[in-house]
Amino acid sequence: MRSVAQGPKIVRRVARTLAALAASGAVPGAAQALDRARDSPRAIAVDGPPAPAPPAVVARDEAGRVTLRATRLPEPIVLDGQLDERVYREVLAVSDFVQQVPRQGEPATEKTEVWVFFDREHLIIAARCWDSQPARIVANEQRRDHYNIFQNDNFAVTIDTFYDRRTGYIFQTNPIGAMRDGNVSDERNSNYDWNAVWQTKSRLSEQGWSVELAIPFKSLRYPREGAQVWGVNFRRIVQSRNETSFLSPVPASYGGRAINKFSSSATLVGLESPSGSRSLELKPYSIASLTSNRQVVPPFDDRVGADAGLDLKYGISKGITADLTLNTDFAQVEEDDQQVNLTRFNLLFPEKREFFLEGQGIFAFGGSVQGSGGPGSPGGGGGGVTRQSTTTLTPFLFFSRRIGLQGGEQVPIRAGARVTGRAGSYLIGALQIRTGEQPAAGQPATDFSVLRLRRDLLRNSSAGFIFTRRGPASAGPGANLAYGADLSLLPLPDLTLVGYYARTSTPASVGDESSYRAQVEYGGDRYGFQAEHLFVGEGFNPEVGFLRRRAFRRSLAELRFSPRPKRSKLVRKWGLTASLDYIEDARGRIETRETGGGFQLELQSGDIWTLEATRYLDRLARDFALGEGVVVPPGDYSFADVKSVLELGPRRKLTGGVTLGRGSFYGGTRSEAGYRGRIEVSPKLSFEPGLSFNWLDLPQRAFTTTLLTGRLSFMPSPRAFVSALAQYNSTSRSLSASVRLRWEYRPGSELFVVWSEGRDTLGQGFPALANRTLAIKGTRLLRF
Repeated sequence: MRSVAQGPKIVRRVARTLAALAASGAVPGAAQALDRARDSPRAIAVDGPPAPAPPAVVARDEAGRVTLRATRLPEPIVLDGQLDERVYREVLAVSDFVQQVPRQGEPATEKTEVWVFFDREHLIIAARCWDSQPARIVANEQRRDHYNIFQNDNFAVTIDTFYDRRTGYIFQTNPIGAMRDGNVSDERNSNYDWNAVWQTKSRLSEQGWSVELAIPFKSLRYPREGAQVWGVNFRRIVQSRNETSFLSPVPASYGGRAINKFSSSATLVGLESPSGSRSLELKPYSIASLTSNRQVVPPFDDRVGADAGLDLKYGISKGITADLTLNTDFAQVEEDDQQVNLTRFNLLFPEKREFFLEGQGIFAFGGSVQGSGGPGSPGGGGGGVTRQSTTTLTPFLFFSRRIGLQGGEQVPIRAGARVTGRAGSYLIGALQIRTGEQPAAGQPATDFSVLRLRRDLLRNSSAGFIFTRRGPASAGPGANLAYGADLSLLPLPDLTLVGYYARTSTPASVGDESSYRAQVEYGGDRYGFQAEHLFVGEGFNPEVGFLRRRAFRRSLAELRFSPRPKRSKLVRKWGLTASLDYIEDARGRIETRETGGGFQLELQSGDIWTLEATRYLDRLARDFALGEGVVVPPGDYSFADVKSVLELGPRRKLTGGVTLGRGSFYGGTRSEAGYRGRIEVSPKLSFEPGLSFNWLDLPQRAFTTTLLTGRLSFMPSPRAFVSALAQYNSTSRSLSASVRLRWEYRPGSELFVVWSEGRDTLGQGFPALANRTLAIKGTRLLRF
């Protein structure tokens, strides 16, 4: 039964009206009035048992739901991870974590105690993670936001500040104080490139480890000042046992994305946020650089540069934030991981630029999400090779890398503004960017506009609309427009229905300018299936988005059976999959068909072995260049391959994925071998090698593609690291290297030193220098 605090109905009606006006911007001051209305009493339905009476801090009901009570700190504490202040003895801890895996629903094997405090400026979470085998604790990663933190012993907090049971924040740390944060929308779209200002300290001991996190209220968005009702959950991963547990239980079927399931979170009451003026953040930067270019006429070009710019963030309301950027610079962004493309379609690289990362999930449309990982992410085992069968074909109506980049050239961003956030049951995203001219890329000054509006439906469903504009269009005068509506339904916990309809408008466009998609997916732990139908017309052209393949109709079906043996000490889970991917051209003629089957074995040690067999039919209407000067002529091609991937568990000093494959390929044969992983030298020093080889023997001729990468990382503290990256790609005949220093000298303020160099391997002897850059950039965060 849901407990309800009653409030005047008229206040709720006024708040709903103001939410619509604030979202539309039709009435000046509507957002401010909305905040005042929300500060008034209103109905808050608590999805769980009533709040515990002091001195108790937790209550549970028969359904397993949890309600917590936060405690105001009577006096300041020292954030050192020691947990030795008096308050830890006087206030009861929350415990009784429940396993997600390996034994869903059973008590966690290692005890975890959690305290939730707050003061005038911070939400403070503390945890004592007991461990009966402390010598087996895995803790070797301190890089900010790195995926490998998940592969360590770690503790994570989720916070649903709007208590909508679908969106919120994640804060994660490990026994040596690493920091990983992100935001989540719709329980699915997670963005770990989003960064907040917060602090954490951890301590190792003979009993395990302990941690304290201090999260400023200014780093969070929430609906009102004063008393709060939030969703919260805590997750602990013990790598020595390969065990994941939560305070509020989450089903095993959600796997690694269980941390996103805000609808399973506990309810947090008793918390009070500070009153005061709206938050304002200024983040100016200055940069000095030296660049050398040996690929221009005259034969070299050396330039010394200096510049400055500003980012501004202002809280329009407690739930909606405006961002402004002037003379934006991304010199500190790490270069892209190289890929080997063995298809005739475009490559997709993830967004890494900070300005475009916040609110990224709000702009997701129709089931397509910009990821921050990309090929070669830890555990991927792909060796940096892109194949059609492993790459999404769903169009992006908004893909931020289309802004500020054109034909491999950087385009200056003169100014930009963004508004994102929540107003009642609406998620709002608006973006306007102005870029300057870039003669080298053949691009004039251009305006990019995006508007996204999404409304919550039922408990976990939503419907939305998106509009994008690029003016002038990339192919000539006039503007390119794209617009569409999408729907996401979750009628059952493991069942998802997604669909969209979209159109574009481009001057002198020829053919059908529409696209639509319908997908049904059931993701149970033991059984799963997916069915999809996707259409992209000949004239569909989202120029502020990304389209991997044009003019096609796709039908996809996939089945999975993945039981968990109850008594095996070796095998945790095994699975069988079967799939059919059928693609026709715009006239209904078959173009590509893939049929495949796979077997996966997940061991108790954390190792995972996968075996896949796939048969292809690819009908080429025109020739395409495969690489190394090889052109595949038009015709019908039938071929098949077998691929094996071994992913090594995180307990090992040597982790990562090993790939082996063999099969026929466009009238010839192809063999592949690859490894991408991590070698732990010490908890502060690691080496990440990547090797990818493809041996192709085609009727035209035989050739080999080679992709070699190596990254050396030194982490003196959780707020500083030095990373050196070297990459060699035989298909582009390029050799590149870079060294990147990042030091967060105070929370939110950073110093970057970046050196990068590219060389051309076409000539004889040592590769000739193509370009070189040295940049020093400093930022300073000012909060008001």
